[in-house]
Amino acid sequence: MKKLSIGQISDYEIKQLKLFKTVAECGGFTAAAAELNISRPTVSNHIASLEARLGMPLCKRGRGGFNLTDEGAVVYEESKLLLIQLEQFRSTLNNLGESPTGQLNIALSDTYSTDIRCRIPEVMRAFCKVAPKVTFSLEVEHMRDMERQVLNGDLDIAFVPYHRKLQGLHYIHLFSDNNYLYCAKDHPFYAYREDDITNEMICSAKLVHAGLQPHEEIYQQLSQMNLASSSYHYESRIALALSGEFICFLPEEIAKPYVEEGRLKVIAKQHKHFTLGAAVVYKQAKKPNRAKTLFIETIHQFFNNSSDTPPY
Repeated sequence: MKKLSIGQISDYEIKQLKLFKTVAECGGFTAAAAELNISRPTVSNHIASLEARLGMPLCKRGRGGFNLTDEGAVVYEESKLLLIQLEQFRSTLNNLGESPTGQLNIALSDTYSTDIRCRIPEVMRAFCKVAPKVTFSLEVEHMRDMERQVLNGDLDIAFVPYHRKLQGLHYIHLFSDNNYLYCAKDHPFYAYREDDITNEMICSAKLVHAGLQPHEEIYQQLSQMNLASSSYHYESRIALALSGEFICFLPEEIAKPYVEEGRLKVIAKQHKHFTLGAAVVYKQAKKPNRAKTLFIETIHQFFNNSSDTPPY
């Protein structure tokens, strides 16, 4: 077989490698097109161009589904390494200037962006005054995804609800949430007095839960309950509860507006409750990142004097 020599790699081909990485991680052209907000034919054309440039097929597509070829799997792994090295190079250069530059990739759990206890507007305002050239990418993500992405370097910082501490991550405790069990006014429990709702009734009712592997305290709450549905995000959990078909655990502050409107009611408060922490998580970088370090220092300015004790 003739040995390939592709020569110099241009900026355009690096963009194509980024696109190919997305295709591989999304498991196909259609999902990648949605992720990248471009058309499927555009994705297909870029992959075909990259394959022609490299002189090898990178993926199989057709009735059998999407799969990487052996060569494609190698190119995918090498592309990840190349893109990480480019990002490290960019970060190093950005740290040489007088003022931090570059982009911070931040993710938040749902409701945290507008939760006044996270103090996002104040943190952002203070940070932008000292680092006006830094840009942001802010997304709402699942807790599991945020932990994984911070660990592998795809995210710089994440605001997460937490009930565990993972090795390799640093935590800045923000506040604690008391979580109680709620039902909607259309649920049979709503009309009952607190003392009339037995543990047997609670355990037989359909519960929508977060779908996470719980720690011991939460496991004790859930172990005997009817785990009928799961939803990570609070908004979708509340929607299911408001149907009157499900009960669910919610942080007291998240449920408060619905309770005040009479749409939700706390039940079994003395027996079914647990505490959940909220934290900023990050990974200590091997190479200095001034923007990330400064952002973390800014967070500490607002939360170092908190009297709230971390629950875990």
